[in-house]
Amino acid sequence: MPGILIGRFLPTLYSYTSNRAGIVEGTEAVFEAKFMLPWSFSEEGAAEKYMAQLQHNMWVTNLRTSVLSIITGGGKWVEITIPLDPLYLSVLVSAEKKFWRCVQSGEVPHLINAEAPRPRIEAIRIVDMSSSNSWAEFAGLFCNTRDAFLDHERAKTELKTLMPEDAKEAIGHGLRAKRSKSGAVSFDLLATEAAHAPVQ
Repeated sequence: MPGILIGRFLPTLYSYTSNRAGIVEGTEAVFEAKFMLPWSFSEEGAAEKYMAQLQHNMWVTNLRTSVLSIITGGGKWVEITIPLDPLYLSVLVSAEKKFWRCVQSGEVPHLINAEAPRPRIEAIRIVDMSSSNSWAEFAGLFCNTRDAFLDHERAKTELKTLMPEDAKEAIGHGLRAKRSKSGAVSFDLLATEAAHAPVQ
């Protein structure tokens, strides 16, 4: 059940969380649960997408850790631990205060160095793309690489499981896994020379 947390130091400061308590039981971490589609899912992308919300929640609760729990449409579950980022938070809080002043004064807020969001067009049509050569090309590519994509995603999941929790990097068999400060793991292909390096 969603919950509302009130700021410990500022009573007018609120945070909407994914459960009533908003805090992981037995820890000092803010909890947030999300659902994301699997096609373009990445842990780094998820952490970036919800970073502002998590940092705000930590500010409201005066906690230094947050836990992002994600279930994808493919049935995959991911848990990402994200620590408080004081520099990011200072910029975020400044923007929030400016926005709140606009709410109080009635002034229209303006985005700085950012393109205004485009209005969303309601999708109501069903379109036959059979006459499009480009659609045919990429539809064929999509179908032909679907199994390889699923194998690729399964391999990433298994590799992340095999990587020790205290490892910043893991290298072997032409592949390098790197763990970011947020806990997300990304992969890079190594040069041929590194792929044939002797086992230590």
